[in-house]
Amino acid sequence: MAQLSSALLQERISRKNSLRRVCDLAIFFLLLSLLLYRYVHLGSNGYTWLLAFRCELWFAFMWLLNMNINWSPVVYKTHPERLLGRVSELPPVDMFVTTADAALEPPIITIDTVLSLLAVDYPANKLACYVSDDGGSPVTFYSLLQAAEFAKQWIPFCKKYKVEVRAPSVYFSRHSQPPRGCSTDFSGEWREMKEQYYELRQKIEEAGRNSEALLHLTREEPEFSRIERGNHPSIIKVVRENTENLPDGVPHLIYVSREKRPKIPHHHKAGAMNVLTRVSGIMTNAPFMLNVDCDMFVNNPQIILHAMCLLLGTYTETESGFVQCFQGIEGAPKDDPLGNQFIVLQETNLTGFAGIQGPFYGGTGCFHRRKIIYGQHPQNPEKNTTKLDYVNGSDKKGVARKFGQSPSFMASTNQTISGIIEKTNPPDISSCIEAAVEVADCRYELGTSWGDEVGLVYGAASEDILTGIKIHSMGWRTVVVKPNPTAFLCCAPTSFATFMLQQKRWATGFLETFFHKHSPVLGTLTKKLKVRQCIAYLVILLWAARSVPELCYSLLSAYCLLCGTSFLPKITEPAVIIPITLFLLYQLYTLVEFIASGQSVRAWWNNERMRRITSATSWLYGLLSVLLKLVGLSETLFELTRKEKNDSDEDSNGNAVKWTFDSSPLFVSGTALVLVHIGALLVALSRVMVGEDVLGTQPGELFCSVWVVVSFLPFVKGFFRGGNYGIPWSVLFKAAALALLFFYFSRGLKL
Repeated sequence: MAQLSSALLQERISRKNSLRRVCDLAIFFLLLSLLLYRYVHLGSNGYTWLLAFRCELWFAFMWLLNMNINWSPVVYKTHPERLLGRVSELPPVDMFVTTADAALEPPIITIDTVLSLLAVDYPANKLACYVSDDGGSPVTFYSLLQAAEFAKQWIPFCKKYKVEVRAPSVYFSRHSQPPRGCSTDFSGEWREMKEQYYELRQKIEEAGRNSEALLHLTREEPEFSRIERGNHPSIIKVVRENTENLPDGVPHLIYVSREKRPKIPHHHKAGAMNVLTRVSGIMTNAPFMLNVDCDMFVNNPQIILHAMCLLLGTYTETESGFVQCFQGIEGAPKDDPLGNQFIVLQETNLTGFAGIQGPFYGGTGCFHRRKIIYGQHPQNPEKNTTKLDYVNGSDKKGVARKFGQSPSFMASTNQTISGIIEKTNPPDISSCIEAAVEVADCRYELGTSWGDEVGLVYGAASEDILTGIKIHSMGWRTVVVKPNPTAFLCCAPTSFATFMLQQKRWATGFLETFFHKHSPVLGTLTKKLKVRQCIAYLVILLWAARSVPELCYSLLSAYCLLCGTSFLPKITEPAVIIPITLFLLYQLYTLVEFIASGQSVRAWWNNERMRRITSATSWLYGLLSVLLKLVGLSETLFELTRKEKNDSDEDSNGNAVKWTFDSSPLFVSGTALVLVHIGALLVALSRVMVGEDVLGTQPGELFCSVWVVVSFLPFVKGFFRGGNYGIPWSVLFKAAALALLFFYFSRGLKL
C-alpha cells in the first residue's frame, strides 16, 4: 500500500467548532431548565403540561444526539497532483449508473450523466461504465448507442480545452456562446460540438415517440421486442469497448438490464446494484466501484483522483472502507424554496460522522472497495478468506453458498479477495457476456448470501444507509471528500408533490433500517460499530419518529386557545424568559449556520419551514408505513420519484419551483394542521371581541399558532388556487373532518 500522507491533509475545525459547542450546551441547558420548571409544576397544570413535558424531553434527547455529531467534525483535503507522482499505476474503477423507468427518468438525463463519467480526468483504459436499466427500455439502450458515438468527439474536446463541466446539457446551458477572446479553433469546435449534441437530443426525443429508428432497433435487437414491465429476461450489451486499450480513448460502456419475473423479489435499487457488482466482477473486476444515480453528473472531472488520494493513502491503521462525496444541486432555485440542497446538513452531518467512524453511505457519489462489498473484514484473518481455493474443491460448496454457482464469478471473486488480479491486455469483455447474463438471472441469488453478508443489504427502502451501517459494523472506517468544485451535481425535485414523496420514502427507509437486523443498535452491541457512531446514525434513522412529538407540540397551542388554558409560563412569571431565550437562541444558531455556509436569510427560513412541513406530513406517513409493516398489515412500497429539470414556472416570490398538490394522503395532515390553527385563532379573536384579555393571558400560545400558520403558508395559498397549484377538494374534505374531530374532542375534554 502506497504511503500518501502528504497527499492527504486531515483538518479539524477548531474555532468554529468551539463556538458551536458553546451554543449547543446553552440550548441543551435551556431545554433542561424548561423541563425542570415544567416537572415542578406538573401537578397543578394537568395533562397539557405533561404532554408538553414529554415532547420537550424528546427534543432534549434529539438535541443531545445532534451534539454528538457536531462536536468532532473532520474535513479531508486531497491533492491529486501529488498522487500522480507517488503511485506507479492508477487502479481500475468500475462506474455504475442506475435507472429504472424511462418515463420518470428521461434517457437524456441518464445520457448526460454517462457522458460526464466517460470524460473524467482518468485513463480511459482503467474505466468501465455500466448502465443498469431496470425497465429494459429500448429507448434507453438506443440513447446509449447514440451517446457512444457522440463521446468519440466529446471526450477529446473536453480534455483538449479542459472543459470544467462535462455533462453537455449543463455545459451548453451555462455557455450559450463561445467564451469571449477564445481562439478561432476553439470557437469552431465549440459550435460543432453544440450542433452535434442537439442532434443527439433530437434523436433521443424522436426515439421516445416510437420513431422508425427505434423500430429498426427492435428488429436488430429482438430481446427488446419481448419486454414487459417487471417480466423480461436479462439483456447485457457492450455498447462501446476500448479494444485498443488506449488511455486517451473512450472507456468501456456496457448496458445491463437484469432479469425480472413477477413472483421473484427484485429488491429495487439494491438488487440492481448487486447485479451490477456481479456483472462487472466478471467483465472488468475493478477493485474500486463508483455508483451514481442517473441524474447525478460529474461536476469535478478530477473526482476519481481525489477519491484515490483517500483510498490509496493511509491515514489510520486500516484502509478506508468507502469514500462518500458531497453533492450539490444543479440550477437550484434561488434561496432553495423546497429545502432540497441540504448544504448545512452535509456540512454538519457528513463532516461530523467523519470525525467518529466515518460518513454514512449516501446512495450515490460513493467509491466502494469491491472486497468490502464481498463481505471482507478489516485485518481479521479469522473472518476473511484470503484465497478461495475452489479449484481443488476444498471450499467450493461454501463459496457457492455465499456468492452463487457461477464458476466465472467465483474466479473473479477469488482474484478480488486474494488481491491477485489476472490481467488481459486489452481486456476482452465481449467474450464474457454469456457468463454475465448468468449472474444477472433473477434466481441466481436464491440460497446465497447476497443481500445480507454480500453486496448491498436488502430489507429497507434505504438500502444505502443500511449497507453503510453493515460496513461500519464490520469495523471499517470511511471518509468524506469535499473537493472544489463540488464532485457531483444532481437534479432535485422542483415540484412540491414530488419533494413530499421523496421525503416520505427516505423517512420510511430510515426507520425500517432502525428495526433491521443490521440496525446500528445491534451493530454496537454485537459487532464493531462504535457507540458514538451508533448515536450519530440515530439522528437520521429517527426522522419519522420525530413527527409524533413535533406534531403534538404544534397542536398544543391550538388546543390551549380553544380551551382557554396554557402550556407555557405566564407572561408575569420569571420563568417565561426560558422559552423565549430558547426560541431566539435556536433561531439565531440555525441562522448563523446558514450564513456561514454562504446562504441567505431567506434560504434559512425556507429550510426551517420545510423541515416543519415534512415532519408533519411526509415523516408522519413514513412512520405509519413502517408501523403497518411491523404489525404485518402491509408492506412498504418503493416509490420512484420523477427526475425533473429545474426550469419550472416561478411562484409569486420569484423562485423557480412548483407548489403543486395532488390527492395524495401526504397533504391531508398538513392541511388539517393549518385548518386547526386558523380555527383556533378565529376562536381567540372571538374571545377578544367579547372582552377577554387573550393577548395578556395567552401571548405565547397566540404566537405559536401564528408561527405554525406562517410556516405552512404554501398550504394556506393552496386554499385559494386552482388546478395542480390548489389543494384538491378530496384532501380538503378529509382535512376538514380531522380538524372538526380535533375541535370536538378539545371542547369536550379538559386535559
